[in-house]
Amino acid sequence: MTAPLVIFDLDGTLIDTAPDLIDSLNHTIAVADLAPVTFEDLTHLVGQGVRVMIRRAFELRKTPLDEATAERLFNRFMEHYEAHMPGKSRPYAGAVECLDRLSTAGMRLAICTNKAERLAFPLIEKLGLSDRFAAMTCGDTFAARKPDARHILGTIERAGGNPAASVMVGDSVNDILAAHNAGIPSIAVSFGYSDVAVETLDPGHVISGYDELTADLVEKLMSREARFIAAAK
Repeated sequence: MTAPLVIFDLDGTLIDTAPDLIDSLNHTIAVADLAPVTFEDLTHLVGQGVRVMIRRAFELRKTPLDEATAERLFNRFMEHYEAHMPGKSRPYAGAVECLDRLSTAGMRLAICTNKAERLAFPLIEKLGLSDRFAAMTCGDTFAARKPDARHILGTIERAGGNPAASVMVGDSVNDILAAHNAGIPSIAVSFGYSDVAVETLDPGHVISGYDELTADLVEKLMSREARFIAAAK
């Protein structure tokens, strides 16, 4: 029997990376004389990688951005972010204890993030979390990324899991929609970077802290999904 697999998004779900994303983005857009962004702005900017985040920052400031400038700014962001990693980024309160709890219950863990590999892998390594995950896939690991189901299904395959025994934990529409597209249950965290209330995204369950993410909850959601699929046949 395949062990249950719990898949986590990274930014805004497992790790609070907002301070460093904001620092690097403001460092980047300062050369174009754009006003600095805030955490409230960040919720509208993140989720689809650095290039999209920079473009959205320019749109937010109603400033045009040509492709050549966008590429220079991308390189500027990456250099700054990598040089300061892990910076102020830390796991959310109770996250590490939650990982321990799920592992002790016999569950496998994985990460599925739209963050680029060159940023995600060093971040997890420098935070000392690498050995906790059976797999980590990023926005540039496959040809598709969240909310495309293939990103989650590819993560499940790399982790040696089974879609019928997997659940996705995330903070945004990309995570919840990707889980829905892949046919697996989802858990939304209310403390991440979503620009809308996560309850409106129709997740299977919402948690407000990692003390609420238990093996019993995971098993309950998987069982409910299995019953739903069986009833639909």
